[in-house]
Amino acid sequence: MIKLTFCLARRPEMPREAFQDYWRTHHAPKVMAAKEALGIKRYVQCHSYAMPMAEAAAEARGIAIGDNVHDFDGVAELWWESRETFEAALATEEGQRHGKILAEDEATFIDFSRSRFFMVEENVVIGD
Repeated sequence: MIKLTFCLARRPEMPREAFQDYWRTHHAPKVMAAKEALGIKRYVQCHSYAMPMAEAAAEARGIAIGDNVHDFDGVAELWWESRETFEAALATEEGQRHGKILAEDEATFIDFSRSRFFMVEENVVIGD
């Protein structure tokens, strides 16, 4: 399994609550519609929020919190069976069509200049 981890920052004119609501109620159905064409096996949205204990843990490690509390407003995680299935899905006309739909929608609520994403292979240390 491989995973795309997408650390999301909202567009500056969008309040966090509006960003998270749009992501949950409008963008998620588009990802669901793209599931087969893109070969997505799992999709998880992680919505960030302020929590004093987490802020204290970050501060104890010297991690800057800043005025906005978080650099990211959430993390999206998408899984595929393998690199090959991921690449094959993106090579199809249908996969490219859905990829374009998702990217265009993301541009309406995500600030790409402040967001980051990367592909990973998981190394599960504690699991169920």
